[in-house]
Amino acid sequence: MAKENENTLEKLKKNYSKLQKQHDLPGFDDMNKDFYIEKLSDTETDLLMREIRKVVADRLFSYLRFLENLINPQNAPVWIYSVIKALDPEDKTKVESIYKKLSSNEINLIELDVSFNEEKEVMFVKKSYDLWQKIKKEMLEVISSIKKNINREKGKSSKGYFG
Repeated sequence: MAKENENTLEKLKKNYSKLQKQHDLPGFDDMNKDFYIEKLSDTETDLLMREIRKVVADRLFSYLRFLENLINPQNAPVWIYSVIKALDPEDKTKVESIYKKLSSNEINLIELDVSFNEEKEVMFVKKSYDLWQKIKKEMLEVISSIKKNINREKGKSSKGYFG
């Protein structure tokens, strides 16, 4: 079975390489590191570009959801509240900025879901890759700040559920 998985992964790399040359896409290894596209090796499709776009979009959407919970925690899990308390004003500004960029990207995705066009799929993947390269550093800065501040005491309230 391992041999079969290697063959499907090699086949995916070969098919991706064709698309990469045809459309000047980022390298397979770079895409795989950021978006885990190797999981497509088990997918049979005539529309590989669409499948790659879906994987990229899913990954970015997970970050969008996380940031949305920080901005609007109405239905967020309880742990999000401790994360929100750990954000300083600069972090909040970064969160909002990243959120706006990812939201804009998500709107472009909706257009692609409505009407397939391989060239637009390619453009979405390329732009999403470039976007991720830019915001990845900001995300890591926010996460680092959260990790640093999550356990700091901020004037304990005598009110709460665990009185």
